[in-house]
Amino acid sequence: PIKNVAQITEILNLCAEKVDEQEAFIEPLCELIKLFGVPSSQVKIQICKSIVNFYNTELPGKLFPGHQPTNANYKIQMAEGGLVEALVLSLPLVENQLTEKLWVLKALQHLSTSGVNCEQMVKTQAASRLCLYLNGADPSGQLVFRSSDILWNLLESTSKEEVTNQLRSLECVHALKEVFAALLTCGFRHCDYQLRNDLLVIATLLAKNPAVHMIESGFAKLLIVLATFTEVKLPNPFVKGFKLTYSYEDFEMKKLLLNIIGILSEDPSAAQLLSENHVMPALLYYVKKNEKPGFHGWSASQYEELQLHAIAVLASVAPVLVDKYLSCRANTLLLVFLEWCLGQDHFYGQGNSFHGTDGRGSKLAQMRYSIRVLRSVVALYDDAVSTDLYDQGAISQLLDILKYAADKSKEKEGTVLLEIQADILFILSVLCENDVHRKELFSCEGIDRLIPFFKMDPRKLCIGLGYNCLLLSALDCLWLVKYFSKDCFIEKQGIFLLLDLLAEQNLCNIILGILVEFSDNPKTTLHMRVWRGKRDQTAANLLIQLWRQEELDLGVKRDQYGKIIDTKRPLATSFQKQQKVIPVPASCPSFAIMEISENIRAKIYSLFCKLGFENLPGLSTKDFVTLAIIQHYLDFKIGEVWSEIRKELKEEFRPVTPDMTILKFTSEASETTGERVAVLQNEILQRQHHDEIQEEKKTYKEIKDAHIQKEAIKESWENFLTRTSNYEALKVRNLMEQKIHSRGVVIITAKFQTHFVL
Repeated sequence: PIKNVAQITEILNLCAEKVDEQEAFIEPLCELIKLFGVPSSQVKIQICKSIVNFYNTELPGKLFPGHQPTNANYKIQMAEGGLVEALVLSLPLVENQLTEKLWVLKALQHLSTSGVNCEQMVKTQAASRLCLYLNGADPSGQLVFRSSDILWNLLESTSKEEVTNQLRSLECVHALKEVFAALLTCGFRHCDYQLRNDLLVIATLLAKNPAVHMIESGFAKLLIVLATFTEVKLPNPFVKGFKLTYSYEDFEMKKLLLNIIGILSEDPSAAQLLSENHVMPALLYYVKKNEKPGFHGWSASQYEELQLHAIAVLASVAPVLVDKYLSCRANTLLLVFLEWCLGQDHFYGQGNSFHGTDGRGSKLAQMRYSIRVLRSVVALYDDAVSTDLYDQGAISQLLDILKYAADKSKEKEGTVLLEIQADILFILSVLCENDVHRKELFSCEGIDRLIPFFKMDPRKLCIGLGYNCLLLSALDCLWLVKYFSKDCFIEKQGIFLLLDLLAEQNLCNIILGILVEFSDNPKTTLHMRVWRGKRDQTAANLLIQLWRQEELDLGVKRDQYGKIIDTKRPLATSFQKQQKVIPVPASCPSFAIMEISENIRAKIYSLFCKLGFENLPGLSTKDFVTLAIIQHYLDFKIGEVWSEIRKELKEEFRPVTPDMTILKFTSEASETTGERVAVLQNEILQRQHHDEIQEEKKTYKEIKDAHIQKEAIKESWENFLTRTSNYEALKVRNLMEQKIHSRGVVIITAKFQTHFVL
């Protein structure tokens, strides 16, 4: 009776604890376990029905008076208590019983809608168990349908990696292949097409795992042949009896098959399989202009989507099958196709798919993926590919497309146009990299195409559309053709544009490298001296600011005024100070040498060697302090190298006395240079301090003189007011004038009388 199950279970647990101690418990334990066996088919089916009904969240149609239906969440929680594990483990018991097996699968199908149940099923290896039963005889088709639905739920609710790892065995992949092949040739219902595509999605996920035996099982070959049979049109027993209906399900299947080819191309072991089954000509079949509304039963929008998908997959396959790519004259087909894309022929792109983004009403999407294919093969740096493209006039054609895309970008910004321009610049860089004639051909017209990229608004580099990649590609092109375009680039104010970009601190390393290469031309130095940035900034000031920022990022120790702190190692970064001495062969560069290429200080020093270290306008005292370090960069770097040599020798053996003397001399010379620079920096700061004091005295004297002058003016004004406006003062003055007047009369009278007497 069911009511005794709890007691029997408790007895089983107690017996299990005693088994290790006393063997007498083993036999009765086995007898108790037999009580749980259910040999009756009817009972098994009813248990599964009860589970399905119990897990059903819908309310029962008939409610009994005085009773309430069980809460749905409660039933789900009860079912998540390990029920699925028991059902999965019971599958071997019904392996040869189709009806019972289908009911167990139906119960698992209902339970697999819960993420918790799916996690428990994965722990019991449910994916591999279900896959192995797919090939069982089942006229109703329910076995494959329910098993695939459970696998879908496991993939959606749990780790895809764990599920695919369970399906990686050769037996599981072979079972999937056989079921898929049967549906391919014998399935004619709409549900069969859907089930076929569901299995194809599962196969796609398996193909992404390199450990899955897709090739060994023959599944990969079947999928490749199926993906290409309409384009190649060669008889193949793998697809005998299969007919394409051009329905929506067949359209989805075609896209999934193309996607699988792209995935398989990432596996080196699949290269031969892709080559033997004519994948390259099948994909190149779509590299042609769209002349008709639809092709082979596909609508215009469906064909365009397949076309774009095929060309996108070609970008992955072409580098793997480069010999096939060349033998099929793929470069010619792509260049002709690009010519059509650039032409004015009427074409209304649908642009209603992922690959058709930003291509509605135009050929932009076709252009984008065709150029991506060229980029993928050119990135191999294969001379045969580059020569073939050059011989067909690809450089001139790509420059025309670059101009077209740049003009379109002015009308409407978009990631597709930016990607096209960046890819073209990369292709041109690779084509011209090792050939003088190609560089010369590019430099004639290419500079005019590159200049606008250096004029772009620096704020665009931070908006995430791809302007930074575009600018980097343009700089890379300029670097390659610098020897043939120096004068032309300089005449078009190119040095000013590079310095403007440098002032925004974007791509400093590569821009400084280009400026160093161009600095051999005297015009470059002249333009650098003339250039003025924001707030009248000079090139020398900009370079010194970049030096200070670089040392700050590298952890170089300087005091608050920028002076040297460690005179023994004035250039040492924080990484160099932490690095232990590691003896290396003479052919390997040491840390001091590698550090030169890992930061921009050497490039800044090289530019100052061209600009000079004197008569540089626009520098502050702090700039001169930093400039003293820059001026002796090479001396300090030589000292670093000798220091490394000395430490490496110390680790291995003791040098002879003459060598020790030389090493000691070089060490002292380097330290003396550091001390001399430190003294010079102090003199610069003291001179600044003295100048500041003199300026302060001058300013104070000017203030004092101004104050004295102000007081004099005030006093003069007050006197004037007193003489003209003060009544009492005027009254006194009047009395004084009267007295003076009367006194004068008396004196005159006296003088007159005296004169009269005489």
